[in-house]
Amino acid sequence: MDVQIPDKLYFKIGEVAELTGIKPHVLRYWESEIGSIRPTKNRHQQRLYRQRDIELILRLKDLLYSQGYTIAGARKLLRRKPAEPVVTPAPVVSAPVAASPPTADDGQMALPLGSGVDRRLLEELRRDLARLRDSLLNAP
Repeated sequence: MDVQIPDKLYFKIGEVAELTGIKPHVLRYWESEIGSIRPTKNRHQQRLYRQRDIELILRLKDLLYSQGYTIAGARKLLRRKPAEPVVTPAPVVSAPVAASPPTADDGQMALPLGSGVDRRLLEELRRDLARLRDSLLNAP
């Protein structure tokens, strides 16, 4: 994700698309979904992006395409921590595990120690999933 952004004040959508590798229609969609991306418009109503917009687009691209976030998850993360760099968890290498007979799934997943997963984010996810489960169980 090491993109050299030229030292300019404004970039048109085509330039941003070329720099980031994101098609213009996707950039426009992201603008509507992620409130933080707000290019100005010139008198001809062309979008003019600033360097901070491009940096945010690159960060969003990393979250969506490399780290597997959804638009909603990326939006939530960007609103909570807009200036912090995105941390990519280190890959976990483990020895092959012998096949075991299937067991009842209790809905829990074990994470290896030192996997770089933010515990607060996991707790928030757990609460959200519990609320979703409760709403599904209580649905008419």
